[in-house]
Formats: sequence, structure tokens, C-alpha cells
Amino acid sequence: MSELIPVQTSTQDKYNIHTGLQLMPELEKFVEQFPSRSAIVMVDAFVLEHHRHYFEPALSSHFKRLHVFEVPRGEKAKSFEVYKQAVDFVLEKGVERSTPLIAIGGGVTGDLSGFVAATVLRGLPLIHVPTTLLAMVDSSIGGKTGINHQVGKNLVGSFYQPRAVFADGTFLSTLSRKEWVNGLSEVLKYGMIRHPEMLDDIALLLESNRFTEAEAWLPLIRKSAQTKTDIVAEDVLESGKRAFLNFGHTYAHVIEREGGYQRYSHGEAVFAGMIAAVEASNALGASINPTNLLKFKPLYELSLDEITSSPAELTEIMRKDKKVKDNQIRLILLEKMGTPYIHEVNDTELVEQSWQNMLNVFR
Repeated sequence: MSELIPVQTSTQDKYNIHTGLQLMPELEKFVEQFPSRSAIVMVDAFVLEHHRHYFEPALSSHFKRLHVFEVPRGEKAKSFEVYKQAVDFVLEKGVERSTPLIAIGGGVTGDLSGFVAATVLRGLPLIHVPTTLLAMVDSSIGGKTGINHQVGKNLVGSFYQPRAVFADGTFLSTLSRKEWVNGLSEVLKYGMIRHPEMLDDIALLLESNRFTEAEAWLPLIRKSAQTKTDIVAEDVLESGKRAFLNFGHTYAHVIEREGGYQRYSHGEAVFAGMIAAVEASNALGASINPTNLLKFKPLYELSLDEITSSPAELTEIMRKDKKVKDNQIRLILLEKMGTPYIHEVNDTELVEQSWQNMLNVFR
């Protein structure tokens, strides 16, 4: 039996995040509410290969027809080309507004599928079944959907809430260690901006050699999901406090862009971005011990040697981030551990120096 985390957003959307192990019976019962006897399943290629036997029976018990769209692996799937392929696929199946779209996969699959669900027929019922740690604690929650543009990441998209999220730890059985580390960054983020004790909890998992055990992670998954839902409920459209969830991300999006959205994973980029944000925070008067994050650095095996742009050039690229207002870079920084704030940059030298300090850490 799962534990439920209710979500109430300021736009009056209500849904539950189901967290636990072996949740397919709950998903099977949930989909019985849909009158449509067909469903669209957008599923990550790896998940389809390794878990089809697990999720398909739960859906086939109610839906007579499952139209399965295989999402290519990697960030390249969040493109106009794949988005068009998916939309064509969905429309060719003769969907109606009551036809649910079930997204099964990691953050890329969820972002792409959510945007398809938001835009086809002006909205199809969306169900998220995140299969990676990162998706369970972050990307499947809060209603952000979208694809990338050559100018920057996630610049084309919409806010669109799902009907439910099923964070089933059973899918984590095939998660590589690299993907566990990828998701770790978002959990660390919640510790940095709201619950510093979470960093100690993660350290204990590492010390007990339970880093890749789904059951051991469930408390942290639930606490992460609860933290994000609390913030999103206060600010669903990111006009205020929701921006705190971008701690480290303004730097991270530039790193991902510099790597062509292939060289560096989102989690790697966020980890490096958080270190830069700590550097900037301390330069403005905070006293945050960098070791809070740096003690996890060996897990990442990350080198940024291939980034050849100068700190000044990287800072200028930040102006293309979707959070920019009046051409002014906005950073999420910390007054202290657990206390974030929005800093509108007047002194780009501060940002350039934080870039330089961070790049030195990963070279």
C-alpha cells in the first residue's frame, strides 16, 4: 500500500502522488474512472524494453487498446521533431478529450509527454509514472512540461497538471548508478533550500551501502515530493517562491547547453550549478560551508574541461534563460542553509567569479 501526498495548487488542480513499491494494482484501479477504452502510452525506450511486462497488464485490464509511442532515450527526445512525431501519432489514433495519456519514464519522457498532453485537443488527461529518481522527486511534480530550443533548455512548453503521479520504486531496480547520482542532485537541492538535515540522511545511505536500494530511498523520495508540492501549492505559475526550486539551475542550463544537451546530464549540471550558487551566496555575505555539497563530489566523476567559453561568455548566455526579467539575470541564492532568496544581478563580476570558482572545482 502506498502513502499518498495530496497536491493542491493555486489553480485549484488537485491530485495525489502515490509513492511506494508495487503500485501497479493502484494504477489499475485508478484508470477505471476513464470512460475511454483506449489510452496513449508514451514510454521511454529503455523502460519499454525492461518493464513492459510489469506495467502493461495493469493498463490492459481496463483499456482494450493501448497505443504505445516509444520515446527515444536522452535529451534529444525533447525536440520539435520528436514532439511532432508524437502529436502525429496521437492524432492518427483518433483520440478524444477523454483519452488519457500515460507517461512512463524519466524526466525527458515526462516533459515531452506532458507537453503533448497539454496541447493535443487543448488537453488530454495526463498520468505520470516516473521511473527514475530524478523524475520521482522533481520533474513529474508541479506541472511543468516542455521541449528544448537551440537557444536554450525548456524554452517551449506550458504548465499542465497531471491527474495523478505514481512514483513506483519498483522501476528503480534497473536504474544505473549514474542515474541514481543524476537524481541525487535534486534531493540535495531540497536539502539546501529547505531541509538541511536531508544531506545527513543521504550521507547515511551512502555509509550503509544502501545508495541504490529503492526501499531505503522511499523516505527521501516522499520528503522531496512533499517539499516540492508545498512550494508549488504556494506558487504554481512560478511568480514567486516556486523560483526557489531553481537553485543552481540557472548555471546548470548553461552547462547543459555548452554540452549540446548530451555531454552533461541534468543532475551533473545542477550539482555544479549549486556549487556556483553557494560561491555567489558567500560572496554576498553568507557563511555556507562548501563541504556540505563537495563531500558528494566523488559520486559525480564530473569534469568540465570541455567547456571553453569564458566566465564572461557563460554569464552572458545566462541572459537567455527563461527566468530573466528586463534582461536582468535572476539567481536563487542562500542567506544560510535552508533559506533561499531571489537575487537580481547588478554586478556581473560576481557571477563571473562564481563561474570561475566552480569551473576550478571540476578541472
